[in-house]
Amino acid sequence: MKKLVVDFDEIQKAMEDTERDAFEYFLDKETGNIVILSQEIISRAYAILDEEFDEDLAEYEEVEFDEEYAVPDWMEDEIELALDIFINEKERYVRIPERLHRDGYNTMKEFCGQLENKELSGQLMQILDGKGAFRRFKDALETYPRERKSWYAFNAKIAKKEIENWLKSIGIEQRPDS
Repeated sequence: MKKLVVDFDEIQKAMEDTERDAFEYFLDKETGNIVILSQEIISRAYAILDEEFDEDLAEYEEVEFDEEYAVPDWMEDEIELALDIFINEKERYVRIPERLHRDGYNTMKEFCGQLENKELSGQLMQILDGKGAFRRFKDALETYPRERKSWYAFNAKIAKKEIENWLKSIGIEQRPDS
């Protein structure tokens, strides 16, 4: 098992972005860094791959942009990184998965069950029914700062276990930051 220093907070943020309508997240299995790519960069990289990539180009070193793919200078490095991720994904990069809704839901239920404030616990359990439960749950905690802080700590602890399990599933173990 490979030992890496990884940022649990950044991985948790990535996993909790369950919609993935603006960004995608990847873990660099060599460095432990989190790579965040916008959907625009991803779309442009896929367009280049669709047009230009064939098996003979698998060992490319640098992307040369045709006039057809005129992009702002600031995008070139990000598109090149995206292409590197897509071409070498299996060897070096792994997409960070979204946290399953049922895991988030179960964490909220478990939190409700351990609350000392039984009235709040009952309110939160009722909120968990139906669409938009995650947002309503967080909104309901806004007027309870102590419980809100407790929720974030509880959720982070559960998420850390989920992240550790995911890392193990891809052959990585957390190495303490030296």
